[in-house]
Amino acid sequence: MEAVIKLEKIVKNYKVGTQIVRALRSVSLNINKGEYVAIMGASGSGKSTLMNVIGCLDTPTSGFYELNNQDVSHLSDDELAEIRNKEIGFVFQTFNLLPRNTALENVMLPLVYAGMKKQQRIVQAEKILTEVGLADRIEHKPNELSGGQRQRVAVARALVNNPCILLADEPTGNLDSKISEEIMELFAEIHRKGNTLIVVTHEESIAKHAHRIIRLKDGEIEADYVNPDPVY
Repeated sequence: MEAVIKLEKIVKNYKVGTQIVRALRSVSLNINKGEYVAIMGASGSGKSTLMNVIGCLDTPTSGFYELNNQDVSHLSDDELAEIRNKEIGFVFQTFNLLPRNTALENVMLPLVYAGMKKQQRIVQAEKILTEVGLADRIEHKPNELSGGQRQRVAVARALVNNPCILLADEPTGNLDSKISEEIMELFAEIHRKGNTLIVVTHEESIAKHAHRIIRLKDGEIEADYVNPDPVY
């Protein structure tokens, strides 16, 4: 299998006052193209820091990170922003939608940054919104949508650039259990289409959908194993 993510001896330290916080302590792992991975851990385990490094939102203090065959360990902020827009789709707990924009306009936003022409943007965004079950909601603004529909818009926006990985941070944290299951079913469908999917969560009920589970504790990988019975 082709590794889309290669992390070798990743260390991330933060300075808080006079203290040095060791958030990640020599983390090494590979994630292959097409994998569905859950990254788990309690608060303070390092999972959010690991997500930020994988998502090119932050750079490691030391170590090596290769994303899609490109060394991204020590890029500038501008270079990281370009990588994020091309290679990574983000889904956040709080949706992060622009409140005055329609679903279509929210989903088109990454394509604006990518320099795509307007008509192409509209066609691509409509296609992705249809795929996530929102063909009849494209002109609705976030306050006219349910929580589950808002998260579907966020998922569509994350997918619209055809990124090499989809990175979801506590994607069901603001949703009730029924809607959470619907979103996880959507993720399963996305994975079946061949996307690489990484879900960061503290919830066992969410992690059980993944095919591989990585558990962090005190900035280190405590366990990394194949889920023998993923939920579909």
